[in-house]
Amino acid sequence: MTFSDDFEISSMEELIELIDEAGFVPFFSNGIKGFSLEEHIAPGCWYDDADSEFWPAWEWKGPVIRKMKCAYGKFLRNKAMYISSKWFPDFANFRRQGYDFDARYDDGLASFYDKELFELLDLKAPALSKELKKDGGYGKNGKKGFDTIITRLQKQCYVITSDFCYSTDKYGNKYGWGIAEYSTPEKFLGKKFKNSVYKRTPEESYVRVLKQLKKILPDAEQKQIEKILR
Repeated sequence: MTFSDDFEISSMEELIELIDEAGFVPFFSNGIKGFSLEEHIAPGCWYDDADSEFWPAWEWKGPVIRKMKCAYGKFLRNKAMYISSKWFPDFANFRRQGYDFDARYDDGLASFYDKELFELLDLKAPALSKELKKDGGYGKNGKKGFDTIITRLQKQCYVITSDFCYSTDKYGNKYGWGIAEYSTPEKFLGKKFKNSVYKRTPEESYVRVLKQLKKILPDAEQKQIEKILR
């Protein structure tokens, strides 16, 4: 299957099959036509044509992440993407430039503010975004920049979304938007990730990822793919 094919995703099981086969599945449309769940979602599963209180594509997020142990986060030009456990080590390696976070900070490639939030998450993971904001002193009368920092840490693949949790009323019914739960790939994906993330050079990992994306995006020009990978 490629993203140039004519197909629809109408269930969580079909989404899992797509992530497993393609390896990379952006949630929203982006710079490459057809390369997203949004552009292949079946009628009734997206927010603009689903029941106002139930948006299937959003409801699938947490269960898919938990069931597949895949990576999910703002990896693609500040937009969310699923990446299978098979492909995430190479993707993370080239995005990290071969650095673990401590080495990145020691070489002056990460700010103190990034280090502060990363270490808080690493200590408490998994942790809900609202808990991190509270424990880290972020908010109206506190420190600024939480969303910017957590997005940057996701782009660099030091942080992933490990689940989505919902508030419940007194009857146990879920309501509102799902609250992101964050973790590190090392803690969420475990030994399989830790043992493979740095086994190649970042350049070798980049070539592997590029080759896979060219395979699943046969109609896209290489420069388009390279642009979204930056």
